[in-house]
Amino acid sequence: MTRKIVRSIVFAATLLVGFAAVARAQDDGICSTAGMAGEWGYTSTGTLVVPTGSVPFALVGRLTLDTAGTFSGVQNSSTGWGQVGLETTKGTTAVNPDCTGTQNVSVYNQSGDLLSTSVLAFVIVDHGREVRMIFKSQTFNGTNVPTVATLNAKRQFPTSGQ
Repeated sequence: MTRKIVRSIVFAATLLVGFAAVARAQDDGICSTAGMAGEWGYTSTGTLVVPTGSVPFALVGRLTLDTAGTFSGVQNSSTGWGQVGLETTKGTTAVNPDCTGTQNVSVYNQSGDLLSTSVLAFVIVDHGREVRMIFKSQTFNGTNVPTVATLNAKRQFPTSGQ
């Protein structure tokens, strides 16, 4: 059960979940959810704190974010127990004008079963081409699992002017 929780948490780290939500910074320094629309690639590493001890994890993935802040994607993850998994991610992103924001991520296995949910805080950097995130919370079956992890994302296909 603990391994299943850790695996689910790692997969949620997506950020996705994943991802990395990034709003494009405008010339005047104002960011928006619509400005971050596009294709993103991301990596995340960290540690899950479970009753049996700390478990390291890593993941890599990509996602597509629309102008309303809704995203979906895929990711591969690995835990300190040697478990590797392919998951899908879905969620929402909200961007503040000061280029900070919050992302809510749900991670699913290939059968479509919900594995975990996460809330991440982020800051947009490099004129909207990159984002830095930290996990605020992560749950599995309604149980909070402490996580110390970061996620970094970068636009896959920058548009002109970025």
